[in-house]
Amino acid sequence: MPGIVIRAMRDAGTNNPLFMIDEIDKTGADWRGDPSSALLEVLDPEQNFTFRDHYLDLPFDLSKVMFITTANQLEPIPPPLRDRMEIIDLAGYTVEEKLHIARKYLVPRQIEANGLRPTQVTFKDEAIGEIIASYTREAGVRNLEREIGTVCRKLAREVAESGNGTRKRFTVNVKRVRQLLGRPRVYAEAKRRTSDPGVATGLAWTPVGGDILFVEATAMPGTGHVTVTGQLGDVMKESAQAALSYVRAHAGELGVDDDYFQKNDIHVHVPAGAIPKDGPSAGVTMATAICSLVTGRPISSEVAMTGEVTLTGQVLPIGGLKEKTLAAQRAGIHTVIMPTRNQADLEDVPENLRADMTFVPVERVEQVWEAAMGLTLDGRRDGREIAEAHELLEEAQELLGKARKRATTKGGKPATSPAEGRSRKSTAAPAKGASKRPAPARGKGGRRE
Repeated sequence: MPGIVIRAMRDAGTNNPLFMIDEIDKTGADWRGDPSSALLEVLDPEQNFTFRDHYLDLPFDLSKVMFITTANQLEPIPPPLRDRMEIIDLAGYTVEEKLHIARKYLVPRQIEANGLRPTQVTFKDEAIGEIIASYTREAGVRNLEREIGTVCRKLAREVAESGNGTRKRFTVNVKRVRQLLGRPRVYAEAKRRTSDPGVATGLAWTPVGGDILFVEATAMPGTGHVTVTGQLGDVMKESAQAALSYVRAHAGELGVDDDYFQKNDIHVHVPAGAIPKDGPSAGVTMATAICSLVTGRPISSEVAMTGEVTLTGQVLPIGGLKEKTLAAQRAGIHTVIMPTRNQADLEDVPENLRADMTFVPVERVEQVWEAAMGLTLDGRRDGREIAEAHELLEEAQELLGKARKRATTKGGKPATSPAEGRSRKSTAAPAKGASKRPAPARGKGGRRE
């Protein structure tokens, strides 16, 4: 028998078909051989014009064939094979997109698959939204279709058990969904778990989309020992150390006693310890959790954050902003703190999602603390605001100078409005008995010298 490639070409009846190779990241090598080597011969445009099938044992030209492959993860794909591909990243669906897919495709298919007629069952949009929010948490729609199928099967059973079942009509609303699917299995934990100081909500990227994670910090009497748990990778452990060092370096400005970190042990934990976690985007979340712990300020439950932190307090850019934004939306969080250098990535976020979310771009950790819990370091101001104020002041002075120059050129003296003229006349004549003292000189920026 010919191989699968030549057999598919024969079935297509053409030499330039479209090939779909699904789950290419699931291929694995064993004692029978390495499939990636054969795939390299098929997918490489420099080699596939002389592809040789073992059955035909003749060269066959595959250069006119268009190949599309799918994968959930890039890491398992061998680098030589990945180098021959043009990679297109597809993020998860938004809630609105899932709703439209379910209404137009999933619901009709499941109604037909379970022996019901389209006129028998009507799904309300609120019911589909309830299934999405309370019974599934995924980037795609596989579990959503499974839950819709469960609803349809239970309705089909009611039809079969009733005597005049063919005449029954069902309207599936939120109440009916809870009766058929039971109690909700997914809860928005943000408000409950961030009610105490020391708990911050972060955003993480996963192979199946984004997700939220909680960073918890607690202190106990000890000798200054630091513990980091939660099955974290080396990168996240280093982020925790950097976050703690920055908070300790600014303990005085935070109003924390100098010996606080010498007399207390700090424990940083990321729950769901059975799931490995790593990546360079949890630094600001850990720094905010530790800062919230030592200052006693709770973090807003409506805020999630992402970004890496340095020892100087800078917030570095991250990846996967769209997936993380979708995760925040699924969790019911409407404010996302992100690095300023990731603002260009907002173009990847759907426009309707951007309209419902508030994005806070930050450059430093202090801005994160102010946005998340309203904390401002003593004696420190935002350098960016000061720079903007100086720029506005320079522009105003430049415009004022140009206006005075034009007025002097036209009339020989600066033009003034009637109100300004009356004001100058009223202030020019000193009151009787008042001493005539020279006005104090002013330096740059309007300061008195």
